[in-house]
Amino acid sequence: MALVFLSWCLGAALALLCGSSWPQAHSALAPENEVPLRPTTWLPEGKITSITLPKGRTRRLYFTLKKKAPVMSVTVSPCDLPIEWTLAARTLKDKPLKSLQWSTKKSVPEVWWRGPGTEDKMHSFTGSVVNTYRGPSHPHASIYIVRLRSKQQNTQATVYLHEGLGPSGVFPLIPADPRVHTLASRHKQTSYEYCVLVNSQQNYPSLCAARESMRREKEQKQENKDKRRRVTVWPILKEWWWQQWHSYPEPQSAPSSLNDEYADLQCVCQGTESVCTVSELLPDTLYYFDVYVMDRLNGTSMAYKGTYARTHEEARAAITSLREGELRWVSFNNRGSNSEQFFSFRPRGVQQSGLLTLQSCGAHEKIKVTVSSKGQVLTSQAVGVDLAHIWLQGSPSYLIHLEREGTTTGHISGATNPAVTGSLTASVKMQTSSAYHRRGVPSLPSTLQIKSFNRLRGCNSVTLAWMGTEERSLYCVYRRKLGNHEAEAGGASALTAPCLGPESRSDTERVLCKYFQELNPRRAVTTAVIGGLEPGTAYVFDVYLMRRWGIPIKYASKMLKTRKEC
Repeated sequence: MALVFLSWCLGAALALLCGSSWPQAHSALAPENEVPLRPTTWLPEGKITSITLPKGRTRRLYFTLKKKAPVMSVTVSPCDLPIEWTLAARTLKDKPLKSLQWSTKKSVPEVWWRGPGTEDKMHSFTGSVVNTYRGPSHPHASIYIVRLRSKQQNTQATVYLHEGLGPSGVFPLIPADPRVHTLASRHKQTSYEYCVLVNSQQNYPSLCAARESMRREKEQKQENKDKRRRVTVWPILKEWWWQQWHSYPEPQSAPSSLNDEYADLQCVCQGTESVCTVSELLPDTLYYFDVYVMDRLNGTSMAYKGTYARTHEEARAAITSLREGELRWVSFNNRGSNSEQFFSFRPRGVQQSGLLTLQSCGAHEKIKVTVSSKGQVLTSQAVGVDLAHIWLQGSPSYLIHLEREGTTTGHISGATNPAVTGSLTASVKMQTSSAYHRRGVPSLPSTLQIKSFNRLRGCNSVTLAWMGTEERSLYCVYRRKLGNHEAEAGGASALTAPCLGPESRSDTERVLCKYFQELNPRRAVTTAVIGGLEPGTAYVFDVYLMRRWGIPIKYASKMLKTRKEC
């Protein structure tokens, strides 16, 4: 044991005394596959090289040129963030000894970079767009160095080296005017494909930047979901793993198709005469438009100069204010331009309660009513010939949206209101009232049929009966004399439309008005004797329930004929 320790000490002392010759001795013993402590990367000619740029660290790429290459070009394509990159030519004072080039080819640039010499900066650029140095090679350069650095955060970039005159043919060519117009000029290149990206955040200088932004947005959404679902046990380790590996992996081989790689973009156009139409945009919103030309053969792309535009404001429908207790006829005369109408109503009183009543005037026409307040839908239902009651409570104002549904095949007869005559497609009757002391919708009769008694039918009078309600209300009876032809036809054409109320009737037709109330709904029956009639004559009788709130309720019309002889 003591002998082994003594031999180790003698070897270390010898190494310290012969420090100047240590590299040569080490080089002679180093294996060919030994990895240098500071790895270096050659930049090959004619091949796109992808490189990851950690925040704040300078990455270097080295290359040499052929002896017969007087001109060269270096193209750097940042992904999604601004980067700094420089091109420098380093001239060594003396070429390194072959004995120093002991390792693999990767370590040769490092040996040269550490050797004595001079360095000339040939090009520098800072930005997030594609930038190219194109010019003569350095006459005395021993090796070229491309330095890349990202100050903001981790990102990626691609570098391409081309030797000789003329374009490389790897990157698509864009017009001299790279701005996006309404119709942009495009090249007649069969291998080219055009991609249009629309978003509401910003213009992206490259497809890589657009993809990176989408990836981060998806990861942020997923991360928010994960945080809501569970708590990470090892947050420090997870954060480190995400920063080092998950967020910025080294680029892999190119996908089989550019459409597969950018399938999540909004619009991909094939060919050279394509037109991209983007729909379902929000009104009054600023959008950014980017156009990229992609080379399917080489897997490269170039960006036009993006533009932006704001969509027009959405056409706001006119909103009509409804007055207290106002009876309104709402007509839809044209299915294309007048299919919906909007109204607003503000109930009076501290309780902010009201009653909305509606009734359709078409036998087969239905109107959809939607009531909302403060952007929230409170109720939505269809309105037919039956009276619809909607109780309003708890909001200072209401938005009433009427929209037509179905197809009209019915006909309104006996209409005297100008709003429901002529070439009418659909019409609805509507009324809004503030209900100061009510707590809900008014009660309705159990049936709207009018009953007559044959034994009480005389030559000059008839007796009618109808159901009332437990609330005190006013009931009015109207009569209309029929001609011989109408009476022979059974009076069907003479029956009054359900939606037409007392306001559409002549005062001479009103024969009786009476108040009625019965607390027991089963016994809420009232009668009326209608006199002053002509013997052997047909009449149509109508009863209306007149209410303080809402539209008057019309009972079904009743046709009766007085006796000829008594």
